[in-house]
Amino acid sequence: MRAMLGVSRAIDAFNTLIGRWVSWLIVVAVVISATNAIIRKIFDVSSNSYLELQWVLFSVVFLLCSPWTLLNNEHIRIDIINHSLPLKLRGWIDMIGHVLFLLPFTLIMLWWSIPFFLTSLSQNEQSFSAGGLPQWPAKSLIMIACVLLLLQGISEIIKRAAMMLGIIPDSNASAISAHRAAELEAERLAAVIAGDKH
Repeated sequence: MRAMLGVSRAIDAFNTLIGRWVSWLIVVAVVISATNAIIRKIFDVSSNSYLELQWVLFSVVFLLCSPWTLLNNEHIRIDIINHSLPLKLRGWIDMIGHVLFLLPFTLIMLWWSIPFFLTSLSQNEQSFSAGGLPQWPAKSLIMIACVLLLLQGISEIIKRAAMMLGIIPDSNASAISAHRAAELEAERLAAVIAGDKH
């Protein structure tokens, strides 16, 4: 199990690195969007490639940051129910969810996305819009994201098994609900605002 935890740490570090770097593409997308809007208003000129690049950048962030989101336990769940359950049951729900839903989903998506990408690549598929971008780089994102998400799912299963065996602390023990997180953030902001008035 210790060796497997080493593999898990390596996967976590890799997906964290990718997530942190890729998340900066949001800034790039905003700059491109603002520049495109300014040029369109001032010079009455627009480019389909700029519009499509914004969509692709958003897709890159959404897809390639999904493993990092899973790693940080920020994926969507029904917090009201989840946080009212016993810790051991929450652990089993996580384990069953990863084994029976996440891994099969990523494997099925890989099975379909690889030929989807290869067909697009072999045809050098281009945008239907005049001056648009090639389509195959964007289609590769689904395949890449599924590989990263599959790896992160394996990492989460390793960690959950180690938690169940008592080798590492249970991450659910220190987790707070989304509602409580919102309350804490509201309290923090109220304190900052109150501090500014004095």
